[in-house]
Amino acid sequence: MADLLQAKEIKDRLRSLIEEADSIDPSLARRLEEINRWVKDIKTGSLTAKRFVLLFLQQIIRDSQILLALKTLDSEEERKLYYDRMTPTEKYWYGYLFPKWLNESDTKFYIWKKKLMAGEFYHEDAGIIKAIATEIIRRQGTFWYCYVADFSMGTDIIASSRLAKPLCIQLTTVSDEFSQEKSQHWENTMKNWGIERGLFLSFNPTDTNFVNQIVNVLLYNSDQLRTGVYLKFSL
Repeated sequence: MADLLQAKEIKDRLRSLIEEADSIDPSLARRLEEINRWVKDIKTGSLTAKRFVLLFLQQIIRDSQILLALKTLDSEEERKLYYDRMTPTEKYWYGYLFPKWLNESDTKFYIWKKKLMAGEFYHEDAGIIKAIATEIIRRQGTFWYCYVADFSMGTDIIASSRLAKPLCIQLTTVSDEFSQEKSQHWENTMKNWGIERGLFLSFNPTDTNFVNQIVNVLLYNSDQLRTGVYLKFSL
């Protein structure tokens, strides 16, 4: 399992995935080579100390293994069966957004890689994301979170209700009156990545019921929000 890999194993796995991807998915191989150049000269002990870099690398290894598994299946029927075992949000990630990220230029990648390596990222909202994910799953919805979607695609959460229509959501504690510039930047990001609808949700973290309120809004809109709509909503 990728989440059990240590720093030395991660470096080895990256190199083997590059070799495997080279003849199967050149765009994946190029992205993995870019990531490998970023970490190959970092000593194992130093890399081990960089918790969020390791988490990102573990996510990339997991995603790459799954994508290669899909690419090496012999028939469309086998691929369909593989996708059918995924949740709707996983299917959206592996079937659309992750391949799109591999095949297109990401102008933000260099910036956030640098911040991760410098220790300038702390993921203060991890507890909130976990609480929201737990509540989504309790209500039989599905949930996806990863650094690429968060940092490059303006998406803190990909969620779907039981109707299985994934929705990309950005969460912010900036009040509605001060969030105009941020929400416009978010909408532009959505469109640039071909994300056809999205929810920009402002909330008050001091409200004791904010997790339930957030989940109510995002599950409702995962079903109801129309294609081409980038909704700004304030709780």
